[in-house]
Amino acid sequence: MTDDPRLAAELLALATENAELRLQLAEAQEQCVEMAVDAGELHAEIETLRERLAEVERERDERHRVKDRAVA
Repeated sequence: MTDDPRLAAELLALATENAELRLQLAEAQEQCVEMAVDAGELHAEIETLRERLAEVERERDERHRVKDRAVA
């Protein structure tokens, strides 16, 4: 590699740091994938809840219309 022990030590330190950073990057990428999956599931759940809310609101409005007609 090199005859200079200081240079060799610095190269080893850089290689070690590079390996550690690559590991951190891989872990961060895995977390991003997991978060994306979770976000997709939450989005689907929110859409289902919105649809159910709209349905309940329509039912409520219909009950109010029927009640108002009965009172009038």
